Amino acid sequence: MGRLATGTRSRLAEFVRQPTTLAMLVLLPPVVIETYGVAMESFPQVLGTSADPATVGRMSGTLFAVAFLAGLVGLFQVISAANGDERLSVAGFPRSALLASRLVTMVVVAVLAAVVAFAVLAVQVEVAAPALAFGVLGLAGLVYGLLGVVVGSLLPRELEGSIVLVFLADIDNALSSGLFPVDASASLPLVGELSATDFVPLYHPHELFTAAVLDGDLAAGHLAPALAWVAVLLVAAFLAYVRSTGDGVLGRWGA
Repeated sequence: MGRLATGTRSRLAEFVRQPTTLAMLVLLPPVVIETYGVAMESFPQVLGTSADPATVGRMSGTLFAVAFLAGLVGLFQVISAANGDERLSVAGFPRSALLASRLVTMVVVAVLAAVVAFAVLAVQVEVAAPALAFGVLGLAGLVYGLLGVVVGSLLPRELEGSIVLVFLADIDNALSSGLFPVDASASLPLVGELSATDFVPLYHPHELFTAAVLDGDLAAGHLAPALAWVAVLLVAAFLAYVRSTGDGVLGRWGA
């Protein structure tokens, strides 16, 4: 536990020492949310909802901003892990603590991004269930933070990884928002009918967030699939971290 706290403090201090990242955390959410809102104002109405189009745009921008920022942090965490954690492990730092400290750092930054984005949204939109909506934002940040770890393992370069991540988040957010309806579906044994949008990471957080903001309700049918995405990506992030940090010696995890 002490090593986890030490590692997390070290990661957060490293994060704070990067003014560009801090500026993105503060400035990106209001710019994205307002841009999405203004862009949607020209729409006469959005199919499937009676909400004002600008409100729909701002909700979509809020989710995108949190997801993108958390994804970037996950990406940078795994890239920096590839450069440094192998040496720390050789020096006696348990790999489990190294990975946990990076995941905790990612969660802390995702929560900070959610705080900024939620505050910006709340200035323009009346949120029916604030606590629930904020929790869903944190969930979306967790999903994309873990996805950033996976992308960073497969494409361990900051520029290329960031470009891939922003395209993923942008396309994912567009499909999840319902602005571009996707009719493709399939029926699976033991699962039932699944739409193509069930396979994009932000779809279920988007539905949960919309219900929380507009109706103050928990869209219970979307909670389990969203948590399943977290579980699957957590396993993928674990494997990505092992792959990125080199030796695959799982026996040293508890050392």
